[in-house]
Amino acid sequence: MGCCFTPKLRCTDRRHIQTLLVGLTLSAMSLSASAQPDATGADCSCLWEGSFSEVAPETDLVILGKVQTIKGNAVDLVPERILKGTFWLDSLRVWMQARDYCRPPAADFPPGSRWVMALSQISEVPEDGFDPFTPNESFGRKEDYVLSSCGGYWLRVNGNTVTGNLVPKMPRFYHQPDMSPVLIDLIAGFMSGAVPREALVEASRERPEEVDALILDTRSFLRGQEGWIPDDDAEKNIPAPDSP
Repeated sequence: MGCCFTPKLRCTDRRHIQTLLVGLTLSAMSLSASAQPDATGADCSCLWEGSFSEVAPETDLVILGKVQTIKGNAVDLVPERILKGTFWLDSLRVWMQARDYCRPPAADFPPGSRWVMALSQISEVPEDGFDPFTPNESFGRKEDYVLSSCGGYWLRVNGNTVTGNLVPKMPRFYHQPDMSPVLIDLIAGFMSGAVPREALVEASRERPEEVDALILDTRSFLRGQEGWIPDDDAEKNIPAPDSP
């Protein structure tokens, strides 16, 4: 019997369900890996300024970028998308923690990782901001950018979603709290004014129990269809469901 005449579940339907199952599994993995056990910047002298949705609109530049390299207390980003402000160069230098500056450690942003950062531009360097004996450890250069740890100024990027201290009432100084991943396009819509903050709150609500239950139900459903679906998946590179 051809797959198009399967009385119980068509091949195309099965593929759609398997795609959904893979997506749900990855989302669940993102949820379990997103928790950050330690606060970042909690021992700094600054007060908590708010979540990403509260602080980002007031910054000079909001950018989605990939870390190219770490140099001293700075990281170089390769821009992928500008969500607020303008930037025309091929790379962007962001200065991180040094001395008593309230910024996260550069080591927290390893090469190859992707982030959404809400940045402030350095308009002037203080007199003690540069030491010629440690040129790679300094306040930063004029026209470069800094990342503050006094609010939710950065979000971790995984594929086309982000996690982080995104909305109000998330724990202060915790930059990877438990939450559901949120689409980057939704963040872009918020920054442009097209998406309200309430939509971010709803999208970020953690639903791990619901996701786990749906994954189990979907797996059970697929296992019950094995006798009705032709064995042509291997030729089409479609993963077969797990054996009972």
